[in-house]
Amino acid sequence: MIDLYFWPTPNGYKVLMFLEETGLPHRIVPVDIGKGEQFAPEFLAIAPNNRMPAIVDHAPADGAGALSVFESGAILVYLAEKTGAFLPSELRGRHEVLQWLFWQMAGLGPMAGQNHHFALYAPEKIPYAIDRYVRETSRLYGVLDKRLADRDYVAGDYSIADMACYPWIVPHKRQGQKLEDFPNLARWFAAIRARPATERAYERGKAIGARGPLTDEARKILFGQSRP
Repeated sequence: MIDLYFWPTPNGYKVLMFLEETGLPHRIVPVDIGKGEQFAPEFLAIAPNNRMPAIVDHAPADGAGALSVFESGAILVYLAEKTGAFLPSELRGRHEVLQWLFWQMAGLGPMAGQNHHFALYAPEKIPYAIDRYVRETSRLYGVLDKRLADRDYVAGDYSIADMACYPWIVPHKRQGQKLEDFPNLARWFAAIRARPATERAYERGKAIGARGPLTDEARKILFGQSRP
């Protein structure tokens, strides 16, 4: 059994998509980040960076007791290795997937996240910051669009690299992007959106927590760098 510490954010959906694809037994443990639940001692014990998602595997392969993993990319690799799914075992295919997983972790996610922050959440609208991150998001969309020009998925077959990227494209309108400007990316996006596991993941996520306007208290918790 896998415990998934989750809230409906792009990083949370990555792992939920994987679990829905594989049918790996799991339960969702909601972590309401707007209420500061990510600072609870029991959560910090498994996710010291006070960010979700995180997992606890109660039946790891070594049989040495429960094992916790934090950071969404590391979780995807762990689960792929545990199940033998969505990460090739042969050298070149494996590293093709890992390169694009790391690309998402280091580029698409952080840049789109800053895009969201300055365009939607920052108390002061700073045109330079907004323009800088909207443009960088557009550049990264272009990289992905070019990559998908001659293949169905990012690294050949559907993989954890696709699961990592997709949730960060879902809010493309909020990021100031038009999918019609990126036809290969748009095709890929539609294909993943139509997967039954993707549909199930997003239905479950929406049932756990709706994303609405931030309260002042939630803003303080999310964007402050200390405990509430």
